[in-house]
Amino acid sequence: MSENVSRVQRDSKVPMVNLPNALTVVRLVLVPIFIVLGLQQSWSALWAAFVVFAVAAITDRFDGELARSWGQITDFGRIADPIADKALTLGGFGLLSYQGFLPWWLTILIAVRELGITAMRAFFLRRGVVVSANQAGKMKTFMQMVALGTLLIPWAHFTVMKEANEGWVVLVIRLGQIFAGVALALTLYSGFMYVVEGVRLMRGADGDEGVVESGAEEEPAVPAAKSPGSAGQHLQS
Repeated sequence: MSENVSRVQRDSKVPMVNLPNALTVVRLVLVPIFIVLGLQQSWSALWAAFVVFAVAAITDRFDGELARSWGQITDFGRIADPIADKALTLGGFGLLSYQGFLPWWLTILIAVRELGITAMRAFFLRRGVVVSANQAGKMKTFMQMVALGTLLIPWAHFTVMKEANEGWVVLVIRLGQIFAGVALALTLYSGFMYVVEGVRLMRGADGDEGVVESGAEEEPAVPAAKSPGSAGQHLQS
């Protein structure tokens, strides 16, 4: 059995209203604010969009970790967390393509992979099975955030303030585009690996084992032999 495969277990005593879920809801609320600000033409709005994105990314870092460490994993978190993650990521890449920093084909490829793998995981989750983040998936998420964080900063504002800044601004933007290319490669590779795992599960290669899904930063899922007190983790690629 793959190390990212284990049985989904639930603890009915965990309240749905808790800090990890609150952080997830905050991220969901911040996504449309981030997108609206990113569509504006003023420098202040673009800087605000970057700040909102950074805050949302920080909540992504901590909600799953807190849920696991505090034993507050819920079905709501398993569903809402990946939705918030994908909305933030795809919203960011969509904005960068709209602003002309990234080609639309790159954003479309990432969107197809993210939505496709999420659909595959939902399919298995309905059967008590989830495919958790493997190492490639974690690296993919890290590079996506690095690329987005680099390119969403309105660097052109520095050239407006001082024309001599144009040289290093262009260099930083090119570096961010390279990061995006690396993120795309890892996104497609990790997606392929998830499909391979899904085919193995469909063929019954892993028996009746389930999978616990977690965030990109999360640790490998626990084996099925764990006590009933343990629970599945937030879904994310």
